[in-house]
Amino acid sequence: MPEILQKAFAQNGLVAAFALIGFVVLFAGQLSRRLTFGRVHGSAIAILIGLALAWWGGKVSGGHKGLADVSLFSGIGLMGGAMLRDFAIVATAFEVQATEARRAGLVGAISLLLGTLLPFTVGALIARAFGYSDAISMTTIGAGAVTYIVGPVTGAAIGASSDVMALSIATGLVKAIIVMVGTPVAARFLALRTPRSAMVFGGLAGTVSGVSAGLAATDRKLVPYGALVATFHTGLGCLLGPSILYFATNALVRG
Repeated sequence: MPEILQKAFAQNGLVAAFALIGFVVLFAGQLSRRLTFGRVHGSAIAILIGLALAWWGGKVSGGHKGLADVSLFSGIGLMGGAMLRDFAIVATAFEVQATEARRAGLVGAISLLLGTLLPFTVGALIARAFGYSDAISMTTIGAGAVTYIVGPVTGAAIGASSDVMALSIATGLVKAIIVMVGTPVAARFLALRTPRSAMVFGGLAGTVSGVSAGLAATDRKLVPYGALVATFHTGLGCLLGPSILYFATNALVRG
């Protein structure tokens, strides 16, 4: 029987990946109800379980793709890859009501700008505190604090080293995890109850994966609105990072 299951999993990797994720979500939901009495949403627990499994997969296989490096769960690499991720992000936009989106107006635009500039500033200052005093490294790591996609894109454009770009990705991932897990906990304090508040939150948080998962754990009806604004961070960050933000950082460092 184990051999049959192993062969079925190996030959149907994507199906096995969906089955595994379904089991993790089901298990996390039970933990949420029985251990936290619903105070910590099941999706937040599922995220932590996923991170633990990714660490275990990398540890066991010695690879760099987490659980996808284990042959039995190779389908995780496709399910969690850029294609299905981007498809899911785009699909959320179809649930957005245009009348609700217009209500964000200027507040949404300001939150988007602040959500780009503030993380960049914090990331650049932290990079400086850890000894990265050149403008290229500070800009790249600061851009990673915007999103983990903006970091390497900016670094490649301005000539950053691979180590610095890896740090920028790590910075963005840490931010995404904090937003994922922290959103359900802080939802009441942040008054995340309306589409407008979700759009402002998405603009300030700026990480699509973190905002989407965090809002899903809070109220899934708010996910399209938060993701809609957060999605713009990637484009805005990729535009500002190698240009205005780099030139401003370079001027401050030299000055």
